[in-house]
Amino acid sequence: MRLMTASEASRNFASVLDRAEHGETIVITRGGRRLALIGPAPVANGGDFADALTAFRARHPEDDPAYADDVLGSRDLLMQDDPWND
Repeated sequence: MRLMTASEASRNFASVLDRAEHGETIVITRGGRRLALIGPAPVANGGDFADALTAFRARHPEDDPAYADDVLGSRDLLMQDDPWND
């Protein structure tokens, strides 16, 4: 974890983003106090959610299957315009 002052982070913002992209977390300080963390964004595309829902359906086959389909359909609609979804 790297420590940077707010001024240093401001002057080198592209470098800060490059470091975060490569997995590093940067602690931003101002006046010697920790102010913010900049780090890699979590990667999630709904696959884990779909796996959990499949496991739920396997354990509870008597439950309303339309509910699970509605949840998956909602997830798909949300992911359509997600700028983080590559």
